[in-house]
Amino acid sequence: MSKGIYLDAPNIGEREKKYLNNAVDSGYVSTAGPFVKEFEERFSGYLGIKKAVSTQSGTAAIHVALHELGIGHGDEVIVPALTFIATVNPVMYVGARPVFVDVDLKTWNISPDEIRKNITKNTKAIIPVHLYGNPCYMDEIVQIASEHKLHVIEDATESLGAKYKGRLTGTFGDFGCFSFNGNKVITTGGGGMVAGSNTERLDHIKFLVNQARDEERGYYHPEIGFNYRMTNIEAALGLSQMERLDDFLSKKKRFNERYRQGLKGVRGVRFQEEYEGSESSCWLTCISIDNKIDISALQSALKTKGIPTRRVFMPITEFPPYKRYKNTDMKNTYQIYENSLCLPGSTLNTEEDVAYVCKTLKEIVS
Repeated sequence: MSKGIYLDAPNIGEREKKYLNNAVDSGYVSTAGPFVKEFEERFSGYLGIKKAVSTQSGTAAIHVALHELGIGHGDEVIVPALTFIATVNPVMYVGARPVFVDVDLKTWNISPDEIRKNITKNTKAIIPVHLYGNPCYMDEIVQIASEHKLHVIEDATESLGAKYKGRLTGTFGDFGCFSFNGNKVITTGGGGMVAGSNTERLDHIKFLVNQARDEERGYYHPEIGFNYRMTNIEAALGLSQMERLDDFLSKKKRFNERYRQGLKGVRGVRFQEEYEGSESSCWLTCISIDNKIDISALQSALKTKGIPTRRVFMPITEFPPYKRYKNTDMKNTYQIYENSLCLPGSTLNTEEDVAYVCKTLKEIVS
């Protein structure tokens, strides 16, 4: 890959090639092979939970988690209005109704107060999203869920390695769901993971993602399952990336610190904040600019300088399938969307790249 500044490109090198070559040489390139089990065990060990089940994607992870919890027609699932659409689509897959709530203006994460306001007799689950790697207020969310006997499925797809009060995200709810898409903290090319400590449920998920096949009876399927398995090649890539996870996290955090130092005092620039006791994975460093600058124009100006950026996620209720669910006040969600930008966060970048981004941003917005 030619040298430039990258938004969220994966960091793939010789270690990854070695693991991939091993998978290819073994002949196990599809969903059979030893690397899948090894990756699941290493991942659960990293999180400090009992079991992890690999999936085809982070979306598949959320879908099968909802399915396993029996959530379906007539049920409601509370989700943040500010997230990637993959958080919400699985709610529709199972026939449930998404209930969109506003986010906190400082952390950009789902607001516990808004969760409380939107609970009804039909509410069955909450999906908190650790947006851009920033942990949600999990103490309060878990308390609300306990009071109302609700399930919690953490969308931790962007927050591998993030912590809330010393505990890794993805370990608070019934399930934690992760993505290993090419732009995430680590990648398997695609792929995802469902993690938790209810081994009975996770054993059943493992069964479901393999087409609900009873292997002792050959090709016999006592339930409707899913073709959601991870391949051995993907798992091989995941194992190699796990060995580099600490380095990736360290680098992303240094980038975040450099951005904060480099843009300190710039009029109108605010960073996504953390709750007390939180430690973001800093998947992407994001800023809001409150001096009435046109975000799209700023994005274009940065692009001409060789700096790739990304708008924050569009509010889900702006998309045609979800417009009819816009029934609550979402002013914070819209304010963040209209004024915010994701800055380059790929670990292929250098601190000098970050300094250049800061210098250029200052020149444009000052």
